[in-house]
Amino acid sequence: MLRTSLAIAILAAMPACSRDGGGAGEAPLPGAKAKEGPAAGAVTVTGAGATFPFPLYTKWIAEFGKRAPDVKVDYQSIGSGGGIRQITERTVDFGASDAPMTDEQLAKAAGVVHVPTCLGAVVVTYHVDGVPSGLRLGPDAISGIFLGTVKTWDDAAIAKENPGVKLPAKAIASVHRSDGSGTTRIFVDYLSAVSPAWKTGPGSGTSVSWPGGLGAKGNEGVSATVASTPGAVGYVELAYAVQNKLPFASIRNKAGQFVAPSVESTTAAAAGSAARMPDDLRVSIVDAEGDGAYPIAGFTYVLLHAQQKDARKGKALVDFLGWALSDGQKLAGDLHYAALPAAVAEKARRKVAAVTGPDGAAIAPGKP
Repeated sequence: MLRTSLAIAILAAMPACSRDGGGAGEAPLPGAKAKEGPAAGAVTVTGAGATFPFPLYTKWIAEFGKRAPDVKVDYQSIGSGGGIRQITERTVDFGASDAPMTDEQLAKAAGVVHVPTCLGAVVVTYHVDGVPSGLRLGPDAISGIFLGTVKTWDDAAIAKENPGVKLPAKAIASVHRSDGSGTTRIFVDYLSAVSPAWKTGPGSGTSVSWPGGLGAKGNEGVSATVASTPGAVGYVELAYAVQNKLPFASIRNKAGQFVAPSVESTTAAAAGSAARMPDDLRVSIVDAEGDGAYPIAGFTYVLLHAQQKDARKGKALVDFLGWALSDGQKLAGDLHYAALPAAVAEKARRKVAAVTGPDGAAIAPGKP
């Protein structure tokens, strides 16, 4: 798995041995120019959490770094559970989670606010030889697979939705996240919404007691396990399936329509969410209404303290988020994420604009 520590920055070079300068204790060559150390105004902001938005955050950090070369953003893709834990313990400047924090978690992390950054689709990906992308799955088939009651690929629950498709009598190997995960939270929220047996059994959360199957760490780990295991099925964020060329299913939604995951169908799932979004911006949009709505979708959030302890870091973080919630939204679609609906983006920007420094004064987002 990629436990990637991403650090994108444009900083002045440190002194080094080269043709135009000497190493430690050496005189520079004639005519050589002295190299500069780090810029005096440079500041580093650290974050950790969800793997779900990692491809988009990677792009955002790179692009923001071009506009604000004195700001270094370091983001570690460790899972939503880790992001919640680290922001609670104040070991990072911001956390990230696809699962909104619970009331109990918020009580432990006093002063943490949720800022939605984009939307993504959780896809059901599979490795069945001879079966291309676009396999149709209904809620009963998906819940049965992960409950362990649908055991082979030619089971009637799958076959009835796929007339004309030659399905093998091969055992299904389900793959789930082994770490605390917001992707899991979105997926099992969906299962709880469509399956009474799941709701009263494993239930919902960033980590549940799975009835069986294989565990893998991160969206990266699930993608790799499905790709290398014939007969496997798992759930990952859409970008990971696309990047790894994994097939994924069309899912029968609440309106009875089979819908493929896409930017458009994810956006359709979010339609109307702004009107019912509470003030703290925590909301679930699984099993949404609408013919074109993809049913396994959700917001992903940045978690930060409403009052920042460090004025310079707070300013850098507010500037980064302000840019991500405006110009940065234009980059979402190319990476298979849906930009926030305009009304939700405005709510998110207001949440960021209310962040204060140590003195209690609001930190106004700047334009890099």
